[in-house]
Amino acid sequence: MRMLPRDAFFADTEHVPLAKATGRVSAEMISPYPPGVPAIAPGEVFTDAVVDYLGSGVRTGMFIYDAADPDLDTVRVVA
Repeated sequence: MRMLPRDAFFADTEHVPLAKATGRVSAEMISPYPPGVPAIAPGEVFTDAVVDYLGSGVRTGMFIYDAADPDLDTVRVVA
């Protein structure tokens, strides 16, 4: 956790490609289904493991709830 969730959610944000999100602070919650458990929440830092998990999930047909871009071409991060 790099920032409080509320601070990250309401911060100035930008959209970046998922592949370039490592090290950036998430400004949104991303909950792939199944299992429906958030993979990242506002204020948390994208790691290689999270990026790989989300990318492979999209490729294998996971539904992505909560994300601004449900196809995860981009993710919303703190600017």
